[in-house]
Amino acid sequence: MSIRIASLHRYPVKGLSPERLSSAVLKKGGYFPGDRLFAIENGPSGFDDGDPQHQPKIKFLMLMRNESLARLKTRYLDTITTLFIEDNGREVARGDLSTREGRLAIEAFFRRFMPSELRGPPKVLTAPEGFRFTDSRRGFVSLINLASVEALEEAIGAPIDPLRFRGNLHVEGLAPWAELDLVGQVLTTGSGVRLKVTKRIERCAATNVDPATGIRDLEIPKTLMRRYGHFDCGIYAEVLSDGTVSEGDALMPEQAELAL
Repeated sequence: MSIRIASLHRYPVKGLSPERLSSAVLKKGGYFPGDRLFAIENGPSGFDDGDPQHQPKIKFLMLMRNESLARLKTRYLDTITTLFIEDNGREVARGDLSTREGRLAIEAFFRRFMPSELRGPPKVLTAPEGFRFTDSRRGFVSLINLASVEALEEAIGAPIDPLRFRGNLHVEGLAPWAELDLVGQVLTTGSGVRLKVTKRIERCAATNVDPATGIRDLEIPKTLMRRYGHFDCGIYAEVLSDGTVSEGDALMPEQAELAL
């Protein structure tokens, strides 16, 4: 079995748009680089950056309930710690998230953009070292099998953008849903990166939202359950060794290598 990495993506701000990468440097025990570094609190969440604990995603702005976020195109420049937000091709906000003034500028934008969806003042939260605003407590790196997305397209009768699933690695070479059987296995690259598959990813209504238009136009979790008897699409993995992963890299289950 040979699995190929077709593309890599990070999501610097929880609920906002992806950024495609050509490669990423993974660290043992770490999260996908630059991923879920920030979240927009939707009213007080109780998050304490001095004692960071995983919070339910409903406490933040997110696509499951705030599909208008998909209209926004964002990019985060690490070198200047600045978030840029565009709506309909026009820049509508920017802010240096390392400064109070920059965070206030982003918060002011969201107060204007979606006032009826706010439960309280929006607040930019920054993940402390060793913590990320992932949906799962141990959601270090997420992998999406493109063949499973294609099978789901046939089941639902409509095109499905794989970006709906907000994964870090899009992979090909697996049969549809074969990724779900990899839980517990270790995947390796030629450069020595090792990823232990830890769990399947259960899908919520966020996947019903078209990431290009912000329109809630499909019923993906319902279709998954009706057709396959589960809500799962994609897997999480833990990084066991340092290294770089790139588009085109092959992933091989260690068990298969030993069998050879």
